[in-house]
Amino acid sequence: MSIIASRLSRIKPSPTIAVTQKARELAAAGRDVIGLGAGEPDFDTPDNIKDAAIKAIQAGDTKYTAVDGTPALKKAICAKFERENGLKYAPDQITVGVGGKQVLYNALMATLNPGDEVIIPAPYWVSYPDMVELAEGTPVFVSCPAEQGFKLQPADLEKAITPKTKWLILNSPSNPSGAAYTRDEMKALTDVLVKHPHVWVMTDDMYEHLLYDGIEFVTPAQVEPALYDRTLTVNGVSKSYAMTGWRIGYAGGPKALIKAMGVIQSQSTSNPTSIAQAAAVEALNGPQDFIKERAAVFSQRRDLVVSMLNQATGISCPKPEGAFYVYPSCAGTIGKKTPDGKVIETDEDFVTYLLESEGVAVVQGSAFGLAPHFRISYATSTEALEEACKRIQRACGNLKD
Repeated sequence: MSIIASRLSRIKPSPTIAVTQKARELAAAGRDVIGLGAGEPDFDTPDNIKDAAIKAIQAGDTKYTAVDGTPALKKAICAKFERENGLKYAPDQITVGVGGKQVLYNALMATLNPGDEVIIPAPYWVSYPDMVELAEGTPVFVSCPAEQGFKLQPADLEKAITPKTKWLILNSPSNPSGAAYTRDEMKALTDVLVKHPHVWVMTDDMYEHLLYDGIEFVTPAQVEPALYDRTLTVNGVSKSYAMTGWRIGYAGGPKALIKAMGVIQSQSTSNPTSIAQAAAVEALNGPQDFIKERAAVFSQRRDLVVSMLNQATGISCPKPEGAFYVYPSCAGTIGKKTPDGKVIETDEDFVTYLLESEGVAVVQGSAFGLAPHFRISYATSTEALEEACKRIQRACGNLKD
């Protein structure tokens, strides 16, 4: 009898973390590796946020807190939702977790019964389907190819809904594609959802502030108030505030759901770190000017990467609306041979070739449910991105028919 639970066979380790770890190992072994796998801003956490954490330590704010967030942080989150999204939540409609991932996981664990279906547009963040599987739900994938802008279409959503559907997970701007829904596009989706009152919406807004070219951010409950009572609006401080390691995610939603999620958290991690919560209060309440400044830098990096990748033989790279990822197609490389005679048969073969031949670490599109693509995170220095794209151009140029 194995000590390992059978449920573990339904999931796999995070491919993005695996790529990052492989790049670190190669670098430690002396290889010149440029890692473009991690979805982590290269900017530092702003000083005012770090100072708030230091003050919390010095003030002895190092004890247990309420399981799902301090009153001060919940108050700051309520103010943020109303200020930026036009959504009014009371503190008992707010939950705070150890990163956005835990908030999503708690919601799925608290609501899914065996056989319940969760609609997941593809390409998707790698963790969504595995979290659904762990909660004994059934992921239902809806393909959203490049010719649709990597966006879920209303007709495809309608077709995917069944009596067993419990959730739609919607991520805008998207990891991995960077696609973002306009208000009209979001309204078209919410119009479908209004007709199906048994379907709830889990919206992952983690990249809310990373939008370019004047695109307005919108979230489902904001666009369609009729969905307010069956929407969990998830966000966090990781990306916009460069606080990935602080591990603070949060959500607003109906009281009964928030309470149920709190029960799950009370028997798993209990409260997020008191110090990180104090820092998150300052992040949400403090100066916000730096967010736009950093977004402008990301926009410039996006333009550089898109331009250089589209000059690589066999690569086609759409320009994303947000986040800090591009999701180019490598279809033009499939069937070609590497200099040592290996045939590129899949996007996984292609990213392996990039890593082995040029020391560029990216993530294969098959990990995100839509191939043949690969994901590049441009949340790193302009110099590193330029060098990486040159290497990708060279690698593609060395492939033979």
